[in-house]
Amino acid sequence: MTKGEKKKIGRPSELADCLVKAKEYLLGDYETFGDVVPSVAGLACYLGKHKSSMYSYAEQSKEFSDTLEAIKTLQENKLINGGLTSSFNPTITKLMLSNHGYSEKQKIDHQSSDGSMSPKPTRIELVTPKE
Repeated sequence: MTKGEKKKIGRPSELADCLVKAKEYLLGDYETFGDVVPSVAGLACYLGKHKSSMYSYAEQSKEFSDTLEAIKTLQENKLINGGLTSSFNPTITKLMLSNHGYSEKQKIDHQSSDGSMSPKPTRIELVTPKE
């Protein structure tokens, strides 16, 4: 220990401990924990905390916030791949992907492609009364 360097005393903070475990969850412990895809709720269960605590930790620590974002990104990627390979339930996959900004949109074209159903222009004539 060099002069002026402070020795850390006491047990590590709860946040620091949760950050280490959150990274372990992200790097594959979610699968050994039994989760199919990683999630913030899954991380909360893994840590034995409330889901709201995860967001509170994210406000306190940029590193924890980045880990939560990485969990969400990995979840999105796994959902896309699971949906494409049909290994995930399509309805649940669609529902979960909506949390990542995906949506199903239908464009309704009120005109026929050949224009046969287009309204015909009408001719307007001005009639002036005869005196």
